[in-house]
Amino acid sequence: MAHENVTSAARPGLRMAVAAVLAVLCAGAAPAADFKDPDWPCIQPKVGHISIGQMWAGPLPEGDWKADREVAALAHRLAQRRTSLEEAQALMSGFVQDGGPARREKLLLAFSGAFELIDHERSALIGGIARYARKQEALTGRIEAKQDDLYRLDALPEAERDADRIEELQDEIAWDTRIYRDRAQSLTYVCETPVLLEKRAFALARSVGALTE
Repeated sequence: MAHENVTSAARPGLRMAVAAVLAVLCAGAAPAADFKDPDWPCIQPKVGHISIGQMWAGPLPEGDWKADREVAALAHRLAQRRTSLEEAQALMSGFVQDGGPARREKLLLAFSGAFELIDHERSALIGGIARYARKQEALTGRIEAKQDDLYRLDALPEAERDADRIEELQDEIAWDTRIYRDRAQSLTYVCETPVLLEKRAFALARSVGALTE
């Protein structure tokens, strides 16, 4: 590799690379809805826990849903995202079919357990989103530090410029920017998941209401 050729060609390339990175970082940072929490990166409001009272207006049976093996198994099936809402509806309908008031009470207890599991998963996910955002912030800092190094090298006289280091920094910035962009795209989906879990809990409550009224 001829250092002189690489160095002379790198100057406009440096500015273009840095401008592209800045554009990606600015576009990828969604405004936080909860300004009290600087780690929250999502447009969706941050709500740590949801209340069963938001989903269910009537009374719920007392007791530990985990103590009844049949109720606990149904609660776990209802809470799992891989169980479609159609499958959940069928499971609940079969559970209460010809079972009388006692089965309806057990279904309400299973719904209470499913809600608890959904809220726990949702809360853990929200904590993970904040950690994910901190990693993105740290990666942004590394990219910006490398950009500063590129600017510094570009400002040196031609004879003092390290063409190999310039090329190395350009490659590192390109790689880190790709990682940042991929993470940002994944974060868009992850930010929607707590809302989807909340909608699932509401849909289950509506189905339970229709089966127990």
